[in-house]
Amino acid sequence: MMDVSRTHCVLIPSYNPGAKVYETVRAARQHWNPVWVIVDGSTDGSGEGLQAMAADDAGLRVIVLPRNQGKGAAVLHGLELAAAEGFSHVLTMDSDAQHPADCIPAFMAASVKQPEGMVLGVPVFDASAPGLRVKGRRVSNWWANLETLWAGIGDSLFGFRVYPVMPLMQIMRGQRWMRHFDFDPEAVVRLCWRGVKPVNLPAPVRYYRADEGGVSHFRYGRDNALLTWMHTRLFIGFVLRLPMLLARRVRSA
Repeated sequence: MMDVSRTHCVLIPSYNPGAKVYETVRAARQHWNPVWVIVDGSTDGSGEGLQAMAADDAGLRVIVLPRNQGKGAAVLHGLELAAAEGFSHVLTMDSDAQHPADCIPAFMAASVKQPEGMVLGVPVFDASAPGLRVKGRRVSNWWANLETLWAGIGDSLFGFRVYPVMPLMQIMRGQRWMRHFDFDPEAVVRLCWRGVKPVNLPAPVRYYRADEGGVSHFRYGRDNALLTWMHTRLFIGFVLRLPMLLARRVRSA
């Protein structure tokens, strides 16, 4: 039986993911204990299916939220529960089987080695990746690196990463944003501002077609508008913090 970690847990926010969620959770449980799933008001029956899985697996916990609030809000709910139970770090991953569960042990080991940092997955794309998505993320990555004075963010959008619980929870409690698709990039920028250093590790990513069971809630117009507004906010915050960031860069040189 796999040892139970008392410091690091896997946290999977999930909203209407289709059948791929069961594959995701089984794979995560193969590589880590415990695994928590935050069902964010799903209406596709996956919440009930996951609860049935958890009934036979002490290493799996399923928390069902009554209504859909957004990815960031689901993660925050999980962070608060993790903090209450004494966990210091969470590894977040998507519920649609795109993220590599077999990389969980390596990412957790890197976090244990550098607990003050955040371990960020840098996606390694294969032929399944939509070209527009691959090219579009370069824009967000450029802005995220500018907003942190090139602190070392390998990828701002990839949600497979290990966060320190307390700094992230405090950041999220302190402002109203980061509750939806804007969560991942804003989290790394604000954590960098707080002095949490990124540790980058490669991670393969797989995009599934609809006929393979893939489900995507990404909407180009809506979500790119959300990212544009997010980077506008962050750039203003960057300008206000620029003296502090420059001083920190000088001290670390």
